[in-house]
Amino acid sequence: MSAEDPSPRDRRFPRGVYATGSEPDGRFSLANERTFLAWVRTALALLAGGVALEALDLPVEPHLRLAAAVLLVVLGVAAPAQAWFGWARTERALRERRPLPGPVLSGPLAIGVAVAGLLVLVGLLVR
Repeated sequence: MSAEDPSPRDRRFPRGVYATGSEPDGRFSLANERTFLAWVRTALALLAGGVALEALDLPVEPHLRLAAAVLLVVLGVAAPAQAWFGWARTERALRERRPLPGPVLSGPLAIGVAVAGLLVLVGLLVR
């Protein structure tokens, strides 16, 4: 390769991830990518659930239904952040041969889903 032609390693995005450490076993990077995609699917499900709560005429007290719907949409917006930053942190750890980090937003997301479920449950009972 010539000096002007960047290596494939230099062209990958994000450079802040790929410029560190050494290339890990491809199986680990692919598993990390599958986890990223699982978070994206989770985000889509949260968004769909929030929209469905408001779009469908469900027998749930309207204020509690709206609160649960908004909470699910907010969580659906937060999940892709977990996907991206979690993927980058894990890829860097793999490349630097460090222990893998845990997901930062999984706890708040789980609590938020539980709260949304409780809002719907209470909304069903008080209607």
